[in-house]
Amino acid sequence: MTTEELLKQVRKIEIKAKGLSNQVFAGSYHSAFKGRGMSFSEVRGYNYGDDVRNIDWNVTARFDAPFVKVFEEERELTVMLLVDISKSTYFGTYGTFKNKMMALISAVLSYSAIQNNDKVGVLFFSDKVEMYIPPKKGKGHILRIIRELVNIEPKDSGTNLGVALQYFNNLVKRRSVAFVLSDFITDDDYEDALKIVRKKHDIIGLHIFDKFEKELPDLGLVQLNDAELNNKKWIDTSSKEERKRYTEFFENNLQSNKKTFIKNKADFISLNTEENYVNALLQLFKRRGSRR
Repeated sequence: MTTEELLKQVRKIEIKAKGLSNQVFAGSYHSAFKGRGMSFSEVRGYNYGDDVRNIDWNVTARFDAPFVKVFEEERELTVMLLVDISKSTYFGTYGTFKNKMMALISAVLSYSAIQNNDKVGVLFFSDKVEMYIPPKKGKGHILRIIRELVNIEPKDSGTNLGVALQYFNNLVKRRSVAFVLSDFITDDDYEDALKIVRKKHDIIGLHIFDKFEKELPDLGLVQLNDAELNNKKWIDTSSKEERKRYTEFFENNLQSNKKTFIKNKADFISLNTEENYVNALLQLFKRRGSRR
């Protein structure tokens, strides 16, 4: 990709993402993610009715009068995007490629975050961590993220979500909201890593898929290629049994991943590349906001 083409794509994504975050997501994002924690604000004199558990005993002893700690809702979050860039995400039939949809959703979430004065960071992964961009604020930082979303290419082809989760947990010490954008085509058992991460962070799984990964059309004898393993296989798509097995494999994989997230009290939604992701994300934000 030439520099001119890259800048054109970045600008296109920037305009669309910025518009959506301004017009659609601002209020919903705030409702869904603000107020998840409390931080110390000040110490003041005790008033009748104050919670005795908030008494600051050191200050009370120093002034020989009761004082309490005052806490306020945290106004700043750290938002992390864990973006799958394995070879299987470079696929699309109708609508758009999976990796392009992930890029646009990531850009929208990034703009929504900085409008609420939050920091945003990104971790790109395949079967290893490909790149880490530390959380920061500001438009310049978001533009850098978009450039990488558009231009990054994986050095490895596979997927290992467990490695990405472990790296994220070891590196990001402050509690954060983490979006995992992936097609979840992986054989690694990442549940233990998710369980550990979930103790400190708020995790949301965004499963992105192409409709032909769910249902095979009747096209006769077709050669399919596994982009991650670089294996080719001939399949008779005119066979109802073959198409049924294909769909069952997809559904079993989807339900397995969804179950893993829900079991660990993490949100999980599934989106195909033709779907209106705006409505799906708004519904997610609404559900989270109602649970506050």
